[in-house]
Amino acid sequence: MADEEVVRELLAAVPAGCSWLLPITAPDGRIVDFRVAATSDQIRDIYGRGTQRVDGRFSELYPSLVDGPLWRLYLRVMRTGEPATMDEFRYDESRPGVVAESRFEITVHPVLGGLLVWWNRVDEHRRRMESTELLGSLGWAEYELVTGRSEWSPGMYRIFARDPAHGPLSRADQAAGILPEDRGIAEAAWQTLDVGATSDVTVRFRIGEQVKHLRILSDLSLDATGRPVKIYAVVQDVTARVATRTEIERLSDQVRIGELTALAEHRLARQLQQMIQPVPAGSFELDGLQAMVSYLPAESALQVGGDWYHAQTLPDGRVALAVGDVAGHGMEAANGMAHLRFALVAWLSVGIRDPGLLLRHLNRLCAQLGITGTAVVGVYDPDTRLLPWARAGHMAPMLGRDGRSTDLDRPPGLLLGAETEADFPVANARLHPGDLVLFYTDGLVERRGDVARRAAEVRDHLSAVSAAPGTDPLPTIHRLLHAPSPDDDTCTLAVHVRT
Repeated sequence: MADEEVVRELLAAVPAGCSWLLPITAPDGRIVDFRVAATSDQIRDIYGRGTQRVDGRFSELYPSLVDGPLWRLYLRVMRTGEPATMDEFRYDESRPGVVAESRFEITVHPVLGGLLVWWNRVDEHRRRMESTELLGSLGWAEYELVTGRSEWSPGMYRIFARDPAHGPLSRADQAAGILPEDRGIAEAAWQTLDVGATSDVTVRFRIGEQVKHLRILSDLSLDATGRPVKIYAVVQDVTARVATRTEIERLSDQVRIGELTALAEHRLARQLQQMIQPVPAGSFELDGLQAMVSYLPAESALQVGGDWYHAQTLPDGRVALAVGDVAGHGMEAANGMAHLRFALVAWLSVGIRDPGLLLRHLNRLCAQLGITGTAVVGVYDPDTRLLPWARAGHMAPMLGRDGRSTDLDRPPGLLLGAETEADFPVANARLHPGDLVLFYTDGLVERRGDVARRAAEVRDHLSAVSAAPGTDPLPTIHRLLHAPSPDDDTCTLAVHVRT
């Protein structure tokens, strides 16, 4: 019993499946059963039992095994005293809640008058391996350099489209399948193994009518003298990954080309804008007014809008003030902006001063060009301080006076290009010395989120500056409103009534 206690304590702590069975004999000396004298508690049987099996009878614990192949193996080892192995023992079970079929590798040794039985469950391990190989398009291979013997996993047969009944491909056949252009890679892999490092290469193989890209991770095992004796390799079919990467690279190239084209268009459109309507660096004088222009590109580098402005003292002493926005982005918008601004300058040069008539001409031009846009045009008379103005789908200018701000009373006016013939009524605003008037495009107020809140912020800034304008309030307005829109250009034309 002392020996049994020691063995029980030892086997209970062993992290492997093992049991020590002692024979139970009949009066005639015949073995009729086995008693579990000791067993592992860490690796349990298929019923989840560990050391609670101790002192249990084998026939009661596993009744279906009595007189079966394993039972006969136990009797043979007891009779001969020679160890024995069963490479694949299948255990069938019909009890609910237990795996119906389990497979084990079992080794039996005669020990201390009984049997030391070691078991290793292979069905679950094999199932995990096969699932891993299938999911990852993987396989493993071993090659013994001394005997030339190869062993392949099921995944290798799938990768090489080979019948497992034919066994692994020979080393010569494997080498012949490598594309000639990649044989140098295979040679480099051997050289890597020769210096004791792990090789990781991707090589193309011709397998039937298909060329596969196989990633091969291999290392070398040495004997005690340092001589190589075995190669272990894990192979993964990465053909689909390579094809996907190639397609991604192709699409990436297209995206890069598209980005470069868009960037080139962006640069050209921006240059065109700057040539057509250069923005003065600071405030500048008009008759009876001081003006300042701000042009802020959108935060998005490739969004060039069609925003435009015009501020000019005319030969008769009146002052033309205008801002507009052509729908769209890029070269089309920049081209439309150029047409409208140059046309406005031309009609002003021939003496047209009525803002409504100027917008009617711009509307007809937009209809002919097939574009749409918005605009507001005013012609200020410094002698009377009267500002007649009209709008075409555009926001009304803001007026800041004595610490308060409001939109100018807005007349009706359709979008430019919406109808070929449209009227644009004119409104009149009487300005006072010290007034601030802000013409702007929608990028100033149309931000992601609450447009009304952003418009209120602009009015607050205008009110604050008009309350104490000082001698040159326009740089202050410029600084307070300097906030680029994420998606659209922003053009502002601020004027200060001087006299």
